[in-house]
This record gives sequence, C-alpha cells and structure tokens, in this order.
Amino acid sequence: MTRIQQITFPLRGEFITLDSLIKACGLANSGGQAKAMVADGLVQVDGQDELRKTAKIRAGQVVSMPGARIRVEADAPSEGEAG
Repeated sequence: MTRIQQITFPLRGEFITLDSLIKACGLANSGGQAKAMVADGLVQVDGQDELRKTAKIRAGQVVSMPGARIRVEADAPSEGEAG
C-alpha cells in the first residue's frame, strides 16, 4: 500500500498560488517543475482536477497529487499581532 504524505500548510495572507504552494511544500524542486506538474494534470484542488498553475489557494482547501495531500490552514496570528 502506498503511503500518502500528509502536509499541513499554514497560510499567511489571503491566498497562495498553486504552483508556489507545491514548491513551498517541497513537492517540486523549482517553480517550473511545479507548473509542469499542474499542466500535466497531476494536481487536484478539493477533489477536482486543476490545470490553472496560478489558481488561488485559500485556507480550508485541500490540494492532492500523487503521493501527497496538502491541507491549507489559516496561520494563527503570533503574539502582538492584531487578529
């Protein structure tokens, strides 16, 4: 049975682009590789195929790809920050 890497990504700000998220999670060695993975149809957002490399991913969404699943969560404000 193949083990799927479960990743929780703390989102800072309103959104992150799909290609940047894949790279930030270490699932691609470069932005170009991340974009190619999306273009090749290897990525799903909330269970739907996603071909837009710069799709805006927001807190609460789940990105899936072969071998990995990323849950994007709102980053808790640190002490001293308004929130």
